[in-house]
Amino acid sequence: MRFFFASLLARRSLLPLLLVLLASLTARAQQAGDTTSVGCGPPLPRMLCVDLDGRPSIDEPAGPFTYEWHMGDGTTLTGPTVSYCYKERKNYVVQLDVIVEKTGEVRRGEKYIPINLVQQDIIDFTPSTTTVRVGQPVSFESPEAQLLTCRNLQYVWDFRDGTVVQGRSAQHTFRRAGKYLVRFSLRGYGSEACVASHCVSREIVVEP
Repeated sequence: MRFFFASLLARRSLLPLLLVLLASLTARAQQAGDTTSVGCGPPLPRMLCVDLDGRPSIDEPAGPFTYEWHMGDGTTLTGPTVSYCYKERKNYVVQLDVIVEKTGEVRRGEKYIPINLVQQDIIDFTPSTTTVRVGQPVSFESPEAQLLTCRNLQYVWDFRDGTVVQGRSAQHTFRRAGKYLVRFSLRGYGSEACVASHCVSREIVVEP
């Protein structure tokens, strides 16, 4: 029995184009030290969802079938097509078992499908707090930030109070109360898309 599979359909096939499009709409160029550039949007959601299709079978006389998808994280789904969203950004291997309903025969491991959720561009950061008092330091981390096709990445933090620093992590103390849309941007060497900045922002509320 032979099956044709589309392991990662529209969501994965359009992923690179979608990321580039959204980045171009929300990020545009933000040079180091630039505090007046086009606004940076919030971080994009992680691409953690996949669509799987076990059809069609060319061994139709043996059917109908029951399809069991073992998603690699302890979850089992049934049906010729399934959609699933993972909770963690990791690599998984999906195992498809097929049950011949006429005989009860279980054909295990008809297909093994690697799901790679690690290899994607990520522009994001995490503050130690989103509400702080004047004079108290805030730490900023970007452990997962990456542009896969770019080299020699620069990590730029614009705290929107006139202070700009570089590095994968940073610490900053705000001297005035207010709301600050802290920007984090990545720039690198490679394609034209690498040279242009990719940036996101998160709001930090500074209380008196």
